[in-house]
Amino acid sequence: MIELKPIRTEADYEAALGEVERLWGAPNGTPEGDRLDILATLIDAYEAKHHPMDPPDPVEAIRFRMEQQGLTRKDLEPIFGTRNRTSEILNRRRSLSLEMIRQLHDRLGISADVLIRPSRL
Repeated sequence: MIELKPIRTEADYEAALGEVERLWGAPNGTPEGDRLDILATLIDAYEAKHHPMDPPDPVEAIRFRMEQQGLTRKDLEPIFGTRNRTSEILNRRRSLSLEMIRQLHDRLGISADVLIRPSRL
């Protein structure tokens, strides 16, 4: 059992991950469950600082959701308007409009914060 302390180094991080693996599935409200919650918080803080993740590109997010839900380009035509416009958006030749962002958020549950970002070329 490792000592609970801030994670400052990669070695601390690896030790904390090992401890989380050992404690995984511990019931809430038990000493082990509380320890797991504390370690998860410490790991999140360390990862946010040392291993930040960029938010996904809007087109990547749309493609990911299409794959998750088994959607085709044709399924997106009601959102984008036409087959040609759907192709332009998925090939990054056209930006999303505000109305498209709203519909993607409402119909597919993609975060508006992700959709408003500029698409990577």
